Amino acid sequence: MRKREKVEIMIREAIPADAKDIIAFSKKTGAETPYLAYGPEGLELSEAFEEMYLEDLMEKDNNVMLIATINNKQLIGLASVGASDKPKLRHVGEVGITVEKDYWGFGIGSVLMEEIETWAIESGVIRRLELTVHGGNERAIHLYEKMGYQKEAVMPRAMLIDGEFIDGVMMSLMID
Repeated sequence: MRKREKVEIMIREAIPADAKDIIAFSKKTGAETPYLAYGPEGLELSEAFEEMYLEDLMEKDNNVMLIATINNKQLIGLASVGASDKPKLRHVGEVGITVEKDYWGFGIGSVLMEEIETWAIESGVIRRLELTVHGGNERAIHLYEKMGYQKEAVMPRAMLIDGEFIDGVMMSLMID
């Protein structure tokens, strides 16, 4: 009989000290799935740049990056909202979410999406969350629909992966 190990999953805002782990996470997850906007090269950012980016993010009321960790150590998930500084667009947040493949199916994506929505409501600024998902990523599309996101458009040739054009599905959630 196997002994079950108890793990604690914690979700918190990313801080500049997380930069190194976020860059390593992007390389790992980029190699695990074709569904991300990047591949095994990851985000291709220097640690110093990522630190500055995270520092800047903490000052903004319409941008956030959340990380999910196991036992406050291993980074296993990341979710972000990026929005413009332009007055006419600052209410629109673009959502990005990534969960390490070993942890797919455990509800981490759902929890991260719930946290993003809660943050958006509490921000008092974000009134629309939007994302574009790989047309073949049925698990993600199902998650977003479960969270209340609506399909708005199919964008032919939104991505080019291994020489093949892939449709993108644009989805959104209104924050009222």
